[in-house]
Amino acid sequence: MIIRGKVWKFGDNVDTDQIIPARYLNTSDPYELAQHVMEDSEHPNFAKDHKEGDIIVAGRNFGSGSSREHAPIAIKYAGVPVVIAKSFARIFFRNAINIGLPIVEAPQAVDEIDQGDEVEVDLERGIIKNLTKGKEYSATKFPDTLMAILKAGGLMEYAKERLKGNG
Repeated sequence: MIIRGKVWKFGDNVDTDQIIPARYLNTSDPYELAQHVMEDSEHPNFAKDHKEGDIIVAGRNFGSGSSREHAPIAIKYAGVPVVIAKSFARIFFRNAINIGLPIVEAPQAVDEIDQGDEVEVDLERGIIKNLTKGKEYSATKFPDTLMAILKAGGLMEYAKERLKGNG
């Protein structure tokens, strides 16, 4: 899986309330959630101004806070194909994988990628290329099972595929 897009850069400790503010949690409609993604972050107009395929790059502890699945769902349905960060909150990590949102840990890449850079992420090889600056970085590579879950579109789709194969 190779993903390419323009970067929106965020800082450390972007929590789930910044990703999708609690005032919007009265809906589970993923497309409505996407309209408010990152609204309480350092880029409050992200939902309106980003283009489908743009990539989020952030610092440490991305997705900290509550265990709500709304946060990665809002990101995914906003058309963000991958999030690159120095580190992720563990519950956000699992929720993202479970709903089929690729997330990549790459501290050096985060330090050197700037707002507006164009990057390419090769999930299977664990490589990030900053096409704007001509640099390449190693990223945490997913184990085969997690890669299969992402390719299937999330844990539920992966489970359905597995059940069909065994039936």
